[in-house]
Amino acid sequence: MASKKLLDLLNRAIARELQVSIQYMWQHVQVTGLEGVLARHIFKEIAINEMKHAEELAERISSLNGIPTEKPEPIFVGGSLIEMLKQDQQNEEEAIMIYRTAIQVTETEGDFTTRGLLEKILSDEEKHIDIFGKMLVGKTEPFTQPNM
Repeated sequence: MASKKLLDLLNRAIARELQVSIQYMWQHVQVTGLEGVLARHIFKEIAINEMKHAEELAERISSLNGIPTEKPEPIFVGGSLIEMLKQDQQNEEEAIMIYRTAIQVTETEGDFTTRGLLEKILSDEEKHIDIFGKMLVGKTEPFTQPNM
């Protein structure tokens, strides 16, 4: 039996995963420009990965006799690719904090199954933030170059 604290953290994680899966998919659809066209597949791929996380978390909550949330955190699509990537990077940072906290709780509760799931998802989130960070390197506006 999971504690209320752990179930609350898992539901926060689901709300975040639902948020970013919708957010990234809408970014995939709405991003424009040459760099946007190149980024589209990245947004779509990560959106699908995030939805899988939400499903895995919901299944785990259900197996712990909890009720998974249906409500995402607020969604921010953004206008430019730069706005999108900055928001996405922030959302990934927040998700990483949630997962690290939840992992600590699973350790104190001796819930190794949930811990394993969270560690796998955390690894994915760290890859996502790395991707968004690399896409932002040197960007102020699309295709700007430093003055020579």
